[in-house]
Amino acid sequence: MTKARTNASASPAVGRNMVINGAMNVSQRGTSSAGLGADGATYLLDRFKIQPNATAGRFTITQTADGPNGISANCLKLDCTTADTSIAAAEFMYLRHIFEGQNLQRIGKGLAGAKQITISFYVKASAAFTFGVELFDADNSRQITKLFATTTDWVRHSFVIPADEDDGSSPFADDNAESMAMNFWLHGGATYTSGTLNTAAWANYTQANRAAGIDSFFSSTDNNFFITGVQLEVGPVATEFEQEDISTTLAKCQRYYQKWLSDTAFDAFADCGMSNDTRAFWSWRISPTMRAEPTMLAVGTFEIQLQENNRDVTALPLINRATPDTIQMYADIGADNNEAGKIGFFRNKNDADAYIEFKAEL
Repeated sequence: MTKARTNASASPAVGRNMVINGAMNVSQRGTSSAGLGADGATYLLDRFKIQPNATAGRFTITQTADGPNGISANCLKLDCTTADTSIAAAEFMYLRHIFEGQNLQRIGKGLAGAKQITISFYVKASAAFTFGVELFDADNSRQITKLFATTTDWVRHSFVIPADEDDGSSPFADDNAESMAMNFWLHGGATYTSGTLNTAAWANYTQANRAAGIDSFFSSTDNNFFITGVQLEVGPVATEFEQEDISTTLAKCQRYYQKWLSDTAFDAFADCGMSNDTRAFWSWRISPTMRAEPTMLAVGTFEIQLQENNRDVTALPLINRATPDTIQMYADIGADNNEAGKIGFFRNKNDADAYIEFKAEL
């Protein structure tokens, strides 16, 4: 394996890490999710998506305060809760971080003078395993994978990824869509493991070559896997992990996902006005601006508080129109007379657990 050089004495550039939430400090959706598996892609910790496919194995994902000293207090932990020792060919599971093309322009991929990049991360596990980290170029269907080993102690791995220059591939699209993904392969059937690993250079996508040589996370219910301090930077040197204040990381994460919580029972989410006797309208300003027009989900029990009375929301609120920074909403209430033109509040109905979420994930 090609390991990156480590340079602890230099003063590395601020903003060099292209990974968002590599310290695993932000987890807006909660701190634990259990019973996961099959083919349900899941986010818990922001920007890190667990992607299983048709596996009988089940797992729990947790944000846990067990990070390596001096790097991060937090890490992402996976616990195997149901083993899968009969691996079908099409099965896989990997932990994925997706990059927008416009955030990768510094690499110059596909151009003369394209730059090397370096991946680094901290991992440990319940036992010695071999897993893989893959960079997948979605714009050109090219990939490269490096194998890494785990122990029961935290270990930092780093790998230099060679430049991908004038080889027929195009530059990353300079837009807000997915151009590249970093995939940590933890389980795979023959469809993904029966070939020859591309470790030395980028190569055209071949399914069988993506994860050859990896072990299975689902081999036993004793298995767990921890990761934090994930970094991707330009150049052939693994600099020290870039520390970032939590407010900066949270704002970056909220470009893709925002969760608005109730502070108390009957907490108001918005001022609203009745356009007729049964429909209320309001607008939300979204900050920070999201990557694209978001989808919305309202979870809980809600009502419209008007001047004289409170009216139950009879169907969850819906988006009337949206941009990445503004959403116009409406909600219907039960039929009554003389409500048109009144103003009030859209709020939870004695439900302090109610929340609104907005998604613009890649």
